[in-house]
Amino acid sequence: MSRFILALDQGTTSSRAILFDRNGRIAGIEQKEFPQHYPQSGWVEHDANDIWQSQLEVAQTLLRKQSITAGDIAAVGITNQRETTVVWDRKTGEPICPAIVWQDRRTAALCDRLRAEGKEDIFRRKTGLVLDAYFSGTKLNWILTNIPDARTRAERGELAFGTVDSWLIFKLSGAHVTDSSNASRSLLFDIHAGTWDAELLALLDIPAALLPEVVCSSGIAAQCDAGWFGAALPIAGIAGDQQAATFGQACLQQGMVKNTYGTGCFMLMQTGEQAFVSDNKLLTTIGWSMQRQDERHTCYMLEGSIFVAGAVVQWLRDGLGIIQHSNEIEALAAQAKDNGGVYFVPAFTGLGTPYWDPYARGSIHGLTRGASKAHLARAALESIAYQTADVLSAMQKDASIPLKELRVDGGASRNDLLMQFQADMLGVPVVRPQVTETTALGAAYLAGLAVGFWESEQEIVALWQTDRRFEPGRSDEQRKELLTKWHKAVSRSQRWLIDED
Repeated sequence: MSRFILALDQGTTSSRAILFDRNGRIAGIEQKEFPQHYPQSGWVEHDANDIWQSQLEVAQTLLRKQSITAGDIAAVGITNQRETTVVWDRKTGEPICPAIVWQDRRTAALCDRLRAEGKEDIFRRKTGLVLDAYFSGTKLNWILTNIPDARTRAERGELAFGTVDSWLIFKLSGAHVTDSSNASRSLLFDIHAGTWDAELLALLDIPAALLPEVVCSSGIAAQCDAGWFGAALPIAGIAGDQQAATFGQACLQQGMVKNTYGTGCFMLMQTGEQAFVSDNKLLTTIGWSMQRQDERHTCYMLEGSIFVAGAVVQWLRDGLGIIQHSNEIEALAAQAKDNGGVYFVPAFTGLGTPYWDPYARGSIHGLTRGASKAHLARAALESIAYQTADVLSAMQKDASIPLKELRVDGGASRNDLLMQFQADMLGVPVVRPQVTETTALGAAYLAGLAVGFWESEQEIVALWQTDRRFEPGRSDEQRKELLTKWHKAVSRSQRWLIDED
């Protein structure tokens, strides 16, 4: 009997492969970073072949180091950085240009034009998304418009478009598919009808021939070529990273909320089979879809998206050099008893929820001669918590369900100083699970359910266990004072690239 699920977790800055056993525990993990490219201000690119090669390498290395064969693996689950856009030649499998990363802002002007033409409500109503450069549809339009012969070749059916899940599945199996959670992040997919939408495709001038087939998040979608891992393996779970993390956190009841602290920061509330429309600039998105008794069931979510979270720590490491390793940030920040009046708005690529300002840029406020690198480190960590508080505020205005606790995961969730400050700023407990690799775990669960490795969602709920619970420890007055100054700092960063009269 197969002992493991292999999860491929393709992130913004690294690719990972993780083996999970039947108890949802990690049996082995491999990770490899790959290069980031910033050709112009606001542009972020990846080499799609770097993504593929790094992901394949960590998977093969993991199996070799753990002495695992294909016979030990029941299925493969894939989770991915969302919205990052890849276009490749269907015959050669080679990308026609660099992948445009979700953080990239080059299509902000196109979004402005569509908004000025009164098209925003069409996108909002059908996709649940705001009209923003964040999503893959405008990135795909840019590629078709700016890469020589791309549109002509696309219309002839020679090219394929996909987000990173599609790209990896194509390289592993030759199949051209995506799941509904990733499709829902494209500005091209009607989340209510569950189909690619002809009107949206026309608005962004995108040929339908480019698009992948949309399949369930849990279900056998393709078979890995036997050459990659020694035998054919079913790809049975697919979900965008934040939806996968929500599933991995066992947020399987309406009203449950998780927050993932990765390169960006993403808070999702599970809303069941009803797609709620946000009045506070949250996104309505598909969480996952499953086939049950010949019917596809779709779970929806409200989402708040923060573009820069863990990336601010990487900037302190790589840009300023005030730390050598990311895990040094907590000890450095703890040297300051408070932020010393310093506020750091990490709007390196604009601001997401609830501001949706692609023209904002990063800024640091309140510096004095007494400010130290410890204050800067603390301000950087606090910026993550403040942004999360902004998202939760919007979420609670939209939802009638009071938040009982926030389940957290991702790399920065291991930072106790940040998690305590987060609880202080939210006024609700913050709960960290024993397994914090919940993005990969969610992909594994989706795959495992499809092949009978786990029997039910109830079994998955029973596997979730608490590592630590952080209780709020500040008064409402203290919380309000800190957030008021944060919002003042944010106002100074907004519309930075816009010339004001």
